[in-house]
Amino acid sequence: MQAYDEIVSIVPRGSGELVTGAAKEAGAFGGTILMGRGTASNSILQILGFGDSAKDIVLIVSEKEKSDAIRDAIVFASKDKKRPFGVLFRLETCSFYKSGNSEQAGNAEDGAEADGSKEENMNGNNTHKLLTVIVNRGYADDAMDAARKAGAGGGTIINARGTAREGDATFFGMEIVPEKDMILIVAENSKVKGIMDAIKNLPCLSKPGSGVAFASPAADFTVLGKPKN
Repeated sequence: MQAYDEIVSIVPRGSGELVTGAAKEAGAFGGTILMGRGTASNSILQILGFGDSAKDIVLIVSEKEKSDAIRDAIVFASKDKKRPFGVLFRLETCSFYKSGNSEQAGNAEDGAEADGSKEENMNGNNTHKLLTVIVNRGYADDAMDAARKAGAGGGTIINARGTAREGDATFFGMEIVPEKDMILIVAENSKVKGIMDAIKNLPCLSKPGSGVAFASPAADFTVLGKPKN
């Protein structure tokens, strides 16, 4: 069964095409570019109003055997950019379906999850985790401030919306509010618990159904751009 990875890059707005172009040259199907905003970790920048910066979030699904080549191509395409130009990391996909193809692919061989071998494979170069936080619109900065105080260097905020209709049952226990903010935070493994605890204790999340947060292993974490001399 064919295995796939999702390669995620977060770069300045307008640079998504550089990433997808390099990825396609290395054999990727293509990519999807989302628009978000970054949050600076420097409190002085925040006070001066320069704390937020427009970002492109690039999602590329590739066959596992091509992942290293695609990653290397993106790193090479970014080598002359001033660091930190952005970040790149890899997420394993548990299944993948391409329209027009009746077959569905998965990463794990039969029995792999039962004996923990899949998790072991991810942990070989997994020094970071991706924290995904979904809150009602307007509370992203509160969540990001709490995360930063707990050790997060920064994050990327994406505006989103719910898909349920008024009067529908709640989705995953969340209250149906159309406007959402999704926050992506890449953090070192040792800081994940503290960040999650800080987010869980926010007053704006004290009401049941007001938000969700989860963490996923992020392999091959790389800072893009030319290293400082």
